[in-house]
Amino acid sequence: MIKYRLLLLTLVALLCGATKAQTTFTHPWMQKRVAYFGDSITDPRNNGSKLKYWNFLQEWLGITPYVYAVSGRQWNDIPRQADLLQKEHGDSVDAILIFIGTNDYNNGVPIGEWYDVKQEQVMYGHGQPKKLVERQRRYMKMDPDTYRGRINIALDKVKRMYPTKQIVLLTPIHRAGFYRSEKNWQCTEDYTNQCGIYLEEYINAVKEAGNIWALPVIDLNAISGLYPMMDEHVPYFKDGAVDRLHPSDKGHQRIARTLYYQLSALPCCF
Repeated sequence: MIKYRLLLLTLVALLCGATKAQTTFTHPWMQKRVAYFGDSITDPRNNGSKLKYWNFLQEWLGITPYVYAVSGRQWNDIPRQADLLQKEHGDSVDAILIFIGTNDYNNGVPIGEWYDVKQEQVMYGHGQPKKLVERQRRYMKMDPDTYRGRINIALDKVKRMYPTKQIVLLTPIHRAGFYRSEKNWQCTEDYTNQCGIYLEEYINAVKEAGNIWALPVIDLNAISGLYPMMDEHVPYFKDGAVDRLHPSDKGHQRIARTLYYQLSALPCCF
């Protein structure tokens, strides 16, 4: 009987310890300094909402935001945003979130290629003396006129500038119509752009970039749940009749909640 009581007490103690461990969890991004690169969805000057997703993360996690996003910008603007971050804060940043790409799609930027491939000689030996052999070798294609090339240019720069910082890629969210004026009339994502390319090819390129450049990707396009192509999702966007591209406060809060949990699985700095 005494043995069973001791066993019971041990189990209770273990359960209490587990409960205590759960309640003392600290989010790894708590009180960190985070830079945000991107376009109008992140730009504080865009009036699609009063609060942006990074405002919510600031409130919930005490994050200090350094926001460099500018409305209308594309992937080729990321090097400029990185230069501004370094100029104003140097190395005093813990992580960088990059949330951009929808304007590359809308402006018909060609997808392009990740690599240039060349035939070269390389020294190699396995089971026999080393010797020069013919092999194909690939080089990152730094083409400012293609989507993949722009991503290569941007990430090559950011990873060299901040090799010890956490850099996270966010895929662009779904987009429906944006009808600001006669000269700014953007159709829904079920149409191809001027290059004959659907939005998902630009989404997939960001996912590919994560593997190519060894960076975590948070697929907001999929896991945020935002889908402005349906009238039922209008409350998550600025204006159901005119603007189903920019999230409302409610839409940004949903993005922020998604990021809150996704970021909890990533170290903020190394």
